[in-house]
Amino acid sequence: MLRTVSVLALTLAIAQPAYAQDHRPDVPAAARANPANWPHASSPDAMSDARTEAFVAELLARMTVEEKVGQTIQADIASIRPEDLLTYPLGSILAGGNSSPGGDERASPQAWVDLARSFRAAAAARPGARVPLIYGIDAVHGHNNVVGATIFPHNIGLGAARNPELIRQIGEATALEVAVTGADWTFGPTLAVPRDDRWGRAYEGYAEDPEVQRSYAGPMTLGLQGELSPDHPLAPGRIAGSAKHFLADGGTHNGKDQGDFIGSEQELVDIHLGGYVQAIDAGVLSVMASFSSWNGFKHSGNPTILQDVLHGPLGFDGFVVSDWNAHGQLPGCSNESCAAAFNAGIDMFMAPDSWKPLYENTLAQVRSGEISMARLDEAVTRILRAKVKAGLFGSTYEVEGHFEHLGSPAHRALARQAVRESLVLLKNEGSVLPIRSGARVLVAGTAADDIGQASGGWTLTWQGTGNANSDFPNGQSIWSGINEAVTEGGGTAVLSADGAFTDKPDVAIVVFGETPYAEFQGDVDTLDFVPTEPLETLRRLKAAGIPTVAVFLSGRPMWVNPELNQSDAFVAAWLPGTEGAGVADVLVGDRDGKPRHDFRGTLSFSWPKDATGATLNRGQPGYDPQFAYGYGLTYARGGAVPTLSENSGVTGETSVVDRYFVGGQFVSPWALLLNDAGGQAKPTLGMGGVSPRGAIEAFVVDDRAQESARQFRWNGSGHGDAQVWGSAVDLTRQSNGEMALSFRYRVDARPSSAVSLNLQGGSVDMTSIFNGAPVGEWQSVKIRLSCFGEAGANLGGVETPFQLGTSGTFTVSVSEIRLASNEGDTVCPAR
Repeated sequence: MLRTVSVLALTLAIAQPAYAQDHRPDVPAAARANPANWPHASSPDAMSDARTEAFVAELLARMTVEEKVGQTIQADIASIRPEDLLTYPLGSILAGGNSSPGGDERASPQAWVDLARSFRAAAAARPGARVPLIYGIDAVHGHNNVVGATIFPHNIGLGAARNPELIRQIGEATALEVAVTGADWTFGPTLAVPRDDRWGRAYEGYAEDPEVQRSYAGPMTLGLQGELSPDHPLAPGRIAGSAKHFLADGGTHNGKDQGDFIGSEQELVDIHLGGYVQAIDAGVLSVMASFSSWNGFKHSGNPTILQDVLHGPLGFDGFVVSDWNAHGQLPGCSNESCAAAFNAGIDMFMAPDSWKPLYENTLAQVRSGEISMARLDEAVTRILRAKVKAGLFGSTYEVEGHFEHLGSPAHRALARQAVRESLVLLKNEGSVLPIRSGARVLVAGTAADDIGQASGGWTLTWQGTGNANSDFPNGQSIWSGINEAVTEGGGTAVLSADGAFTDKPDVAIVVFGETPYAEFQGDVDTLDFVPTEPLETLRRLKAAGIPTVAVFLSGRPMWVNPELNQSDAFVAAWLPGTEGAGVADVLVGDRDGKPRHDFRGTLSFSWPKDATGATLNRGQPGYDPQFAYGYGLTYARGGAVPTLSENSGVTGETSVVDRYFVGGQFVSPWALLLNDAGGQAKPTLGMGGVSPRGAIEAFVVDDRAQESARQFRWNGSGHGDAQVWGSAVDLTRQSNGEMALSFRYRVDARPSSAVSLNLQGGSVDMTSIFNGAPVGEWQSVKIRLSCFGEAGANLGGVETPFQLGTSGTFTVSVSEIRLASNEGDTVCPAR
């Protein structure tokens, strides 16, 4: 509710400077933006109407410096308790990618509501100005954090749909489901323009060409927030948005996440400004600054971008929030202290686990003058303004707890429409599609009945891993949708993961693709689709004379020429989410084989001719794709595809950052070495032991599959260790993201002395873990990379990601050595 204030207060509010110049970081010429080169936009007048500004000015005048600094700090729910707010007057909390009530990623919707209410109650109980919290969450393809919510296709699929009105409706549905569970702010829309498909977040972008972002940014913002009004705040069921990541997060060199955009200011304007103009014009209440750099200078510390441009010609009146501990990456800064980022234009620090010392240090910097009071007041004014417009003052949270909106029939129908419209038909030889609903259909591929794989990263967990179909009670797998459509048409459908069959089918649908990933894990060196099982299945079916339809799930275009050659029809389904029936709607026709729905999707990313991953974008010199931007067949407009070259163009080994030992094989370039006092030996892949006269031997054993694990036996004759060794990789970003070294193990004989696990010079003691495990049973453990870093590991050049050693007797079997996300299940053993 707004209140009447004096004319003097109103005059002071209007007279505030557009931005404070104090202590601005110096910016090198190569990263210095000139506002005269940028187009004009403007937050709506309703964002900073006189009534709102008067309320904010009066409130600001009553706030203590401690309360003001608190407004600039955001903590993650995994690292703060409600009672902390009685001491620390923080202005915001967030639920990060792997944060959830009580650390339970499958927590009930009621648990999410209870969490929100407990934090709000604590904030309301503190004395003083009592500014309400703003609670943010990454709802990037629906409310993807909560069991039972509607999971829409990821942005790469929505970009293929080319339907702005659909995007507005998705924003509206997402906002309602978020509001139901107690949050009032989402970190979206994502407006990245991915220019290198090797980037692990490419699927978060709508298109390689900013035309799609420009057409979608406004509708998504209006869907989430509704139109701003000078007379009332956002309506119940609407939430604040945050356009991200400003700027050029999709343009980094070689597609490296949090990397460097090397290019001109004109390229920033022409390509990477993308839909920000439209989002600002639509009234987006916040903008998230990017981790990335421009010509070597971090955006989080660049006032020419965050202040001169954003609040200058772009006319943005909301506030700027940083990304996850991004301030700590600036020179001279740490996660716990960074006046430079604040002075550059960051209004709110996302300080998930560093919030307490950051609050104390920022307060000290204000008191010392390193951060001026004018700059602090400027930031807090922007935050308070957004909170007023979001309706946080006096909100009754009318839709909160109305769980009938989560995964509602209307929202599921909308998601199903989005799946239909996002599918892109790359090939349809002999008109194998559409499939007669009365046909005998074989559905193959492990992805066919896996809703989690179809949903991708940022789904319940940060990386989207560890999900079962039971975690999607309102969802439907692709197999389930196909089975339903075929059965209703009088046909029969059989699910066979490996494509084996007893009765020859009329047609086979093979569903395969990338497994879920998010930032850190998703970056790749090439676009080669490596798994061989789908290709082998397609070849067997083709040899048997069965028409085959490939449904490819991916977060980016990939080189799949061998799979395309072995398929009669090939569909790029992207990451469709929880409504697998949308795939069946288009693939399965009526009883006469006529389409029920035609293909509408067209490529918003160019499809590569080879696997090298060289940048491939419409309009660039030498543009020569396999399938061009805008390509997409339909039933009404078909087209043949000739046999494609199966020369991938990739030579030599590539860097594999996150997988070391998978499926019984050491992933190239990683290998196993045994070390002991008698020298070093490389084990064979056979059943016989190696280094039989040394301190350690290795054997091939079974885990989940035949010969999928290695057993290590120490005989106590001296120190020995089993070491995974390969080319050096940089894991500093993964450590910052709290990734963990994960492996499965089975203790076959307990250790007689201490057992250490070393990662590139950082060692932790595993003795208690192995002694506490039941003998003969497979277990899993995740050890945070930061634990190894604290123990002295060189995370910037890891050649040995796994080195297990002891000088006593010990027998243990190990499988599946890889990096994994922290889903509240990591440990940090004693050093």
